[in-house]
Amino acid sequence: MAQAVQAGQASGAGHDAGHGHADHPPTSLGLDHRKLLMWAFLASDCVFFASLIATFMLYRNRSQQLGEGPFPSELLDIPFTSVSAGVLLLSSFTMVLAVGSLGRNNIRATRIWLAATSFLGVVFLSGQYFEFTEFYHEGLSLQTNMFGASFFTLTGLHGTHVAIGVLWLLTLLFVSLRGGLSEKDAINVEIAGLYWHFVDIVWIIIFTLVYLIPYQDAPSGEGEQETEAFVRLWHLLPFV
Repeated sequence: MAQAVQAGQASGAGHDAGHGHADHPPTSLGLDHRKLLMWAFLASDCVFFASLIATFMLYRNRSQQLGEGPFPSELLDIPFTSVSAGVLLLSSFTMVLAVGSLGRNNIRATRIWLAATSFLGVVFLSGQYFEFTEFYHEGLSLQTNMFGASFFTLTGLHGTHVAIGVLWLLTLLFVSLRGGLSEKDAINVEIAGLYWHFVDIVWIIIFTLVYLIPYQDAPSGEGEQETEAFVRLWHLLPFV
């Protein structure tokens, strides 16, 4: 009888310990399942942005070819957008500092760097809003021409991702101020950091393709050849 009671107690203790450990169990790859889900989401988002970027590249010179202004060369302010890009890249550095600070259980520094990253994100969004407003006043909108439709769709959806990231970071900051963030919760900030770095990397690609590559008035036939080349490249991609 005593042996049965002891066996039951041992079984109950093992069950409690397993239950406590089952909150966020690691996957077979050794990763927390939340981080694995974030990687899966980012992979799907890569396909999403690849589709948008490919569409933009297909139509980037079509407005010049068709003579439908205003044209990109008349609107894009590369120095201004370069500053905005620098602000967003700087936010990746402050995000790294936030993750590192929480790993050392330095809550005060974590709050500072989370606030700094959020602030830099807001500065970037403010610059994008100013740019969109200026373009609209110059006559460019989603309905104006092919460049306007593809430009506002691509950069606008990226800006939406940045806004979601800012709200996420502000939520973490609020939780920290309420005392709900400690060293054992570092995975939460790390996952937010993965998302934030992804958004920054996507902007580097967008900034290069949209702003830095020169726009040319393609002569008749050249634009069609460029379009066909991008179509062939698109079908060679492994996820198509």
